[in-house]
Amino acid sequence: MLVVAPLGSKLLSPARMIVLGIETSCDETAAAVVDETRRIRSSVVLSQLAQHRPYGGVVPEVAARAHVEAIDLLARRALDEAGLDFADLDAIAATAGPGLIGGVMVGLTSAKAMALAAGKKLVAVNHLEGHALTARLTDDVAFPFLLLLVSGGHCQLLATEGVGRYRLLGTTIDDAAGEAFDKVAKLIGLGYPGGPAIEQAAKTGDPEAFDFPRPMKGRAGCDFSFSGLKTAVRHAVEALPKIDATVQADLAASFQAAVVEAIGDRARHALEAQPMPTLVVAGGVAANGALRAELERVAAAAGTRLVAPPLALCTDNAAMIAWAGIERLRLGLSDPLDVKPRARWPLDPSQVGRRV
Repeated sequence: MLVVAPLGSKLLSPARMIVLGIETSCDETAAAVVDETRRIRSSVVLSQLAQHRPYGGVVPEVAARAHVEAIDLLARRALDEAGLDFADLDAIAATAGPGLIGGVMVGLTSAKAMALAAGKKLVAVNHLEGHALTARLTDDVAFPFLLLLVSGGHCQLLATEGVGRYRLLGTTIDDAAGEAFDKVAKLIGLGYPGGPAIEQAAKTGDPEAFDFPRPMKGRAGCDFSFSGLKTAVRHAVEALPKIDATVQADLAASFQAAVVEAIGDRARHALEAQPMPTLVVAGGVAANGALRAELERVAAAAGTRLVAPPLALCTDNAAMIAWAGIERLRLGLSDPLDVKPRARWPLDPSQVGRRV
């Protein structure tokens, strides 16, 4: 069970390792302090939704500028709420990729400066590994496990065998699930971000009102595809004389049902190809209640346990980065101050150079 310390409190007994995490890979600026006992001492996230909502998506230059303005204050606030200072830390962990390169550079450069000034170790964390290891922070999940990573930029199934040890079983051949949610939300007149907007609208809609395709369902392998589904929604919208609230809800429910069924089918294929004791779902789309319910059914049918992080730890946050830093430090891994930021950084090293 995840334990969150009261803000500003101190532990009765000191933890063996305490890490400050920094996350700036997209449109959330975040800082958190986590210790080796799996206790989140503080977690601060500053959303940029208001800045990006007028554009219907994240503008990289706007995001990077907002990170620059906020990161130092957020890191200080995270330390203050944890009742600690830089001297109490063992290391500073920061997202070094993948992500919007401008934002990644802001967070990683700030972490380098803090580590140098405080004389602490630096851990350059793969953002995707932060998501992957969140289940070990919240539920102490043992290796190996099957990871379903579903977010705005990624949709993958990976056999997770240890820290830094991932085998890609399937990935999207075009768009990520989260991107599809955002684009469809815009098509049917809902707000940004699309995931929460579609889930909310779908609650009052008929999931059988529109017969949308279930991309890749029944096909061999574990790959995903969402481009054709987006096109099907666009054609449906263009054929409608108008979209009132009822039709909007039906479109949302039908689209969500198609995505959930397609992802569930791919997860079922992965469990058949690579049986695992635990199925972990992570990433922003993992917050979707309908998807969690479908994955519960898939896992139960396969005799597998499903672990999904608390909603606050599905979306981008720095607690997962701090924890990934702790996991790497336990193995004696840290990074030099000249470590480079990366726009692309696949978890499976055999996929370097490929779009995954």
